[in-house]
Amino acid sequence: MRRNDWINLNGEWDFAFDDENLGLKEKWYEQDVPAGVFARKINVPFPYEAPLSGVGEKAQHDVFWYRKSFEKPQLGAEEELLLHFGAVDYHAKVFVNGQMVVEHFGGETPFSADITPFLVEGVEQQIAVRVEDRLEDETLPRGKQFWKAESTGIWYTRSSGIWQTVWLETVNRRHIEEVQMTSDIDRGFIEFYVESSQAKVGDVLRYSVSKDDVSIAKGSLEWAAPAMRWQVDYGQNQVFRMGVHEQFLLLWSPESPNLLDITFELVDGDTGEVVDLVESYFGLRKIEAKNGMIYLNNRPYYQKLVLDQGYWREGLITAPSDDDYRRDIELAKAMGFNGARKHQKLEDPRYLYWADKLGFLVWEENASAPVFSAKSVQRVAEEWAEIIRRDQSHPSIVVWVPLNESWGTPSISNSAKEQHYSQALYHLVKSLDSTRLVESNDGWEQTVTDICAIHNYMHGEPDDAVQYEEFREVLSTADSLVNRSMNGRPIYVDGFKYSGEPIVLSECGGIAMAQDENGWGYTTVANGEQLVSEYERLVDAIYASEALWGFCYTQLTDVEQEINGLLTYDREPKCDVDEIRRVNEKHHRFSI
Repeated sequence: MRRNDWINLNGEWDFAFDDENLGLKEKWYEQDVPAGVFARKINVPFPYEAPLSGVGEKAQHDVFWYRKSFEKPQLGAEEELLLHFGAVDYHAKVFVNGQMVVEHFGGETPFSADITPFLVEGVEQQIAVRVEDRLEDETLPRGKQFWKAESTGIWYTRSSGIWQTVWLETVNRRHIEEVQMTSDIDRGFIEFYVESSQAKVGDVLRYSVSKDDVSIAKGSLEWAAPAMRWQVDYGQNQVFRMGVHEQFLLLWSPESPNLLDITFELVDGDTGEVVDLVESYFGLRKIEAKNGMIYLNNRPYYQKLVLDQGYWREGLITAPSDDDYRRDIELAKAMGFNGARKHQKLEDPRYLYWADKLGFLVWEENASAPVFSAKSVQRVAEEWAEIIRRDQSHPSIVVWVPLNESWGTPSISNSAKEQHYSQALYHLVKSLDSTRLVESNDGWEQTVTDICAIHNYMHGEPDDAVQYEEFREVLSTADSLVNRSMNGRPIYVDGFKYSGEPIVLSECGGIAMAQDENGWGYTTVANGEQLVSEYERLVDAIYASEALWGFCYTQLTDVEQEINGLLTYDREPKCDVDEIRRVNEKHHRFSI
């Protein structure tokens, strides 16, 4: 959804804590605010707890405000000005020139508003944002953000407020509002969905699909409804283009991240004028589970994933720069991983862009709520609808993960309500996107699921031969993997059982280096050489299993007190990257 005419509002904003919750009563959203209210400054889009925000304060503040002035752009008679927020954690009320223009609940998904009616001639325009993110409200989906003041164990410093880009965009009143793309590589089709509430009957929607400036398909449709859905035959019924070798020149995979360039133009049916032009891209690929295996583009594919929390020392859940998203993927690929499980965080779309561009599989996971309640159920379900609307066209995403380790469903083993919730999330996600695999409860206590995802860590000393043989034996067969409990929790809850789904060891490892007495890991080694040796022993046991169809190593980087990363918190390798790659590539299962 790229257009040319937009203004980035990242940078310095006015900022104020509202610990007494007086802002609405005293109308802090108006132009004239008592002196001293907005005495602070903050660097958007970094959470106020992050050092890069310029505030860097970790004390509890449940309500706080942002303010930003901007010059009104010149708008034509048929043009509108849209205000976009990538993500604000958690509850945002947005005002423009003293008028509320949009309210949004949900800390991970985008929202926007047409602010044209609220612009004022002859003065600077003002945006004010009130954010409420209550630290002790455990019904909020917060993932790894701790609901107490100091981080500990697997819980990290919370990240509140605006944490993704804010921007203005000038569009024609008749503009494209949403684009979705899916592919059917077996028939050689791309399906497009384009939505516009303002386009009129008789307007024309033109589209073009190309690769490396070579046209693959183009055409036009007369606009007839608020939303248009159609299919494009990119194979053009040509047997040679659709032959196995030629088709794989178009398909997307980690080894060959082919992307198609796509352009949509909305054309006035009376004048022929292009009123909106949107550029996009897409990757043709297919992911499915069958015969107890995971298939990518109709071939068995072994997934070698790394757990990625998506935290940075200076930015917390916001990367310091776009290059940092790219570099994390490049470092993971350099170590021989073909994908990541983004853990308890819906990542910034720029990360997904680089995953698409560089060729990197993504298991996308939402932030869980810590408790089960009617309110937490509603919040998570509503957010999933927005998650899929935002991300379903990214070829890199192959698995959706709605629940992790029974977080938010602590009594799922004996609670029918929580089991129904797990099933409902699976079917909700499937109903919104049937082209991907869905993992119902990653780790254990699964209900209906496309993948049997199991967590299993070795604890203790790295040279414990007895424990290693027990670990290797557990991994050896499907029966030994699924017919046991982890941390006292069964792999499937009562009433559900393993039915031949592909089995993935979706968390394992957690090897720490003895460099910080305040940090922790599941196993501790003394140096980089021993880290490689222990990692190789782990991977040898995994590859010896005929039952596993992938693994996810914990984890890519250290995060705060959790020091079991292959990289430090500052992304410095703890061992020879080439040696990790050697280990990952020494055994070959099926891959493209």
